[in-house]
Amino acid sequence: MSVGTVVQAPDGSSVVLGEIGQLVLLENRRVRVWEVRLAPGESQPWHLHHNPYVVLCLAPSPCRMDWLDGAPPRFLSEQVGGVVYRPVSPVHMLTNHGDADYRNRIIELLDLGEEASGVPEPAPAGGAGAEAGPAGTVVFENDEVRVRHVEVAAGGSLEWRAGDVPAVVVGLSDPDRDGVHHLASGERHVLSAAGPETHTYLVVELTYLRTA
Repeated sequence: MSVGTVVQAPDGSSVVLGEIGQLVLLENRRVRVWEVRLAPGESQPWHLHHNPYVVLCLAPSPCRMDWLDGAPPRFLSEQVGGVVYRPVSPVHMLTNHGDADYRNRIIELLDLGEEASGVPEPAPAGGAGAEAGPAGTVVFENDEVRVRHVEVAAGGSLEWRAGDVPAVVVGLSDPDRDGVHHLASGERHVLSAAGPETHTYLVVELTYLRTA
């Protein structure tokens, strides 16, 4: 990672790069999952991504992304459960311009960036072609990942089984309780909904490993 690296802004001033999030929630050879949380008016430090990443919105607020190279800013308007995929990008920072807290999860795809381990994925339990499930609703898909929206009825639970690729499970309804979990191919994890309300999860499948 580039934390502490000094880079030059277009005006010649020196900028020290910071972390891409406040807290690492999960890390292994495949993924690194960050917590990003910004109060109204708060900004992340200038930072650089060395790996492609997926952003999952937990709590929306209008935000502005600025680029150190002077490119036009990008204004973001997300919703709970929103999914954004971004490749490696230039040095930038994010500022919360809204009146509410902004919160997300950033999942770095280490295999696709500068931190790739080169370790192949073991064959899934149940053999090649094993299906994930229950299916849920696919809300995003590209050549690297597929993201499913899964709901669990209030007071209930269901067992999610990763298919022939690993997956990252992120709780949306109660992020601090439901947490973040990495499932190896074929691994199972129980999703639950404590209390009187339905709980929602996003399951990010690392489909790029299917053709690796």
